[in-house]
Amino acid sequence: MTFHVLTIFPEFFRGPFEHGVIARGRDAGKLEIRIHNLRDWTEDRHKTVDDRPFGGGEGMLLKPEPLFAGVETIFAERARGERDPQRRVILLSAQGRKFDQAAARRLSEAAELLLICGRYEGVDERVAEHLADEELTVGDYVLSGGELAAAVVIDVIARLLPGVLGNADSAVYESFEGESGVLDCPQYTRPAEFRGWRVPETLLSGNHEQIRRWRKQAALAKTARLRPDLEATSPDDFKYDRKN
Repeated sequence: MTFHVLTIFPEFFRGPFEHGVIARGRDAGKLEIRIHNLRDWTEDRHKTVDDRPFGGGEGMLLKPEPLFAGVETIFAERARGERDPQRRVILLSAQGRKFDQAAARRLSEAAELLLICGRYEGVDERVAEHLADEELTVGDYVLSGGELAAAVVIDVIARLLPGVLGNADSAVYESFEGESGVLDCPQYTRPAEFRGWRVPETLLSGNHEQIRRWRKQAALAKTARLRPDLEATSPDDFKYDRKN
């Protein structure tokens, strides 16, 4: 998969993608990340990308002209009025639908993603209405810009791409994966006892069926404690295990 990032701060991304899973995936040729400077599509000598909002109000808005020009250069079919379903344009903003694991799995099936990083007070609404395929937010809070959100989105989706993780099952047995929607179960490693706190005996038993059931029940208990809003999405067999 190829990720494109359209931003006014290309230097922001010098660090986040040079380590860990993302770096290994890039080195292995499983993904590509291309950073594009929005100011390259301005036409005045000041390279202006923002202006005051009509009707008054605080802050500045990113102008539509450079954003449309940038996207239509990177995805040339857009300039012809065509849209390739395998090449998606995502606007990152606080007003978007929440980005979650289900959205990540859906987007991981595309060939290319172009992420527009919002800035200042926001982006001209015509970008959301006529240029972007989706408007997404990474949480119910306001960031200074979409660069951090873009890094999050790329990291989450990259983990789902074939061959990026050393163990493909790592992306399956995690929080929010599968039909249950519950958190991952608690995990422990050596030593079996640390400062008087012991690892649950079931995990030391070697009985795989007991371990499987313990993990289900422990995952549900952790979800109920930390994210009770997710409990309603648990399937009936998870609820049954919790009672027994």
